[in-house]
Amino acid sequence: MNEDLHRAPYPNPPPRALLEATVQRVRHWATREVLPPLMEPILHPSQWRIRALGVSTMVGHPLFWLMWALALPQPYESLTLRVLMALCGLSLLVLPGVTASPPSRSAAVTFSLLFWITLPLFFSWMYFCNGGNAVWLASMGAMLLIYYHLTDWRLATLGAASGLLVAWVLFRAFGPRAPEIDFELAAANTVVLAFCWFMGLILGLSSSNLRREQLNYTLGTMGIMAHELRTPLATMQLIAEAVRNETPQHGGESGERLQQLGQRLSHLVRNMNHQIDMQITNARLMRLGGHLETLSAAQLVNATIADYPFRSTRERQAVVVRVHGDFPFLGNRDLFAQVFDNLTKNALRSLAAASSSIQPGDLLIEIGALGLRGRIVFTDNGVGMGADLRKRIFQPFFSTDRGTGHGLGLAFCQRVVHAARGTIRVKSVPHQGAVFTIELPVA
Repeated sequence: MNEDLHRAPYPNPPPRALLEATVQRVRHWATREVLPPLMEPILHPSQWRIRALGVSTMVGHPLFWLMWALALPQPYESLTLRVLMALCGLSLLVLPGVTASPPSRSAAVTFSLLFWITLPLFFSWMYFCNGGNAVWLASMGAMLLIYYHLTDWRLATLGAASGLLVAWVLFRAFGPRAPEIDFELAAANTVVLAFCWFMGLILGLSSSNLRREQLNYTLGTMGIMAHELRTPLATMQLIAEAVRNETPQHGGESGERLQQLGQRLSHLVRNMNHQIDMQITNARLMRLGGHLETLSAAQLVNATIADYPFRSTRERQAVVVRVHGDFPFLGNRDLFAQVFDNLTKNALRSLAAASSSIQPGDLLIEIGALGLRGRIVFTDNGVGMGADLRKRIFQPFFSTDRGTGHGLGLAFCQRVVHAARGTIRVKSVPHQGAVFTIELPVA
């Protein structure tokens, strides 16, 4: 580890720590109701949907210019603005990564920014420039409903309010001479727009809750299926024990072979039960919680490594735990054990994918404390990863292992660590391994 780490004392949790734990529980409850919906537009992208929006934006604005400038003239219409909006739609079709599945964070930001410009900002500007007439009142109402359907209701509410405010400021500073909006017209338009906004909000909330229920149902089903697998595994374990019990009755090579088969079957059952435990815990991705207690970082890491179902003695010897200084932190024991388990599994998988054979110390786990922050560092000599992967590995359902990975492991780790007011980050270079660093407040 780069910093000098020292052993932190183990005082009883002071009242301030208990208060912070209570505040953390309340914050976690509120976060659970706020953050998951914000993730949903990223969790469930649709390439066809994004492309359809890009085409409709690119083609629709020139068509509406022909309509409002030539066929049914309005007080204010701008070909320049329409072309700029059409170019925003074109950018959804040509910008790299926007239609990737799942999209990167920068792509999600780009998507949100483009539709903030083309919907609340542009429509509000045109509404003010046209004096709030019937055409643009109807257009504003349609815009609100479309905007709430395109994105999360929180982003839509913030975007609609900010777009209206910025458009009004720009109109007052640079707008054309437009008919005044008298009090009676302003009041009537406000009622209509408020109704459209309210319905957009209700529909957005409904869609958000529906998506969350579908995701929770999927994750819950994963847990149920994992539980159901335990019954045949228990039978396999009994068969393994029966095979080993038969070993004394068969001498020589036959008995040795039976012993090996029994051991391999027992190891397979243990490994499968371990995988089931991982799936059940990962199924809690959207429902993290549980009792908080003061945990010892070194004890929990060592216990997790001791219980890990290594596939071979060499794999076990590759893991070295080095305690520079133990520290206590507040968290849930089972969830953090799963975090360390996931990081160990990923590191061993990376080592297995490397060209060289596994050596002792290829996975180094360091534990230490510096002031009020504790640190747990997983350093492996595996295949590493490039910048693109580093940006996406904490995204739910993104996995570098397309064969068996479900993409929840590191997302789960991040959620658990953040719930404990900690941070997790990664440094990696292709073919030079990876370093995952967890920092937690000392309790």
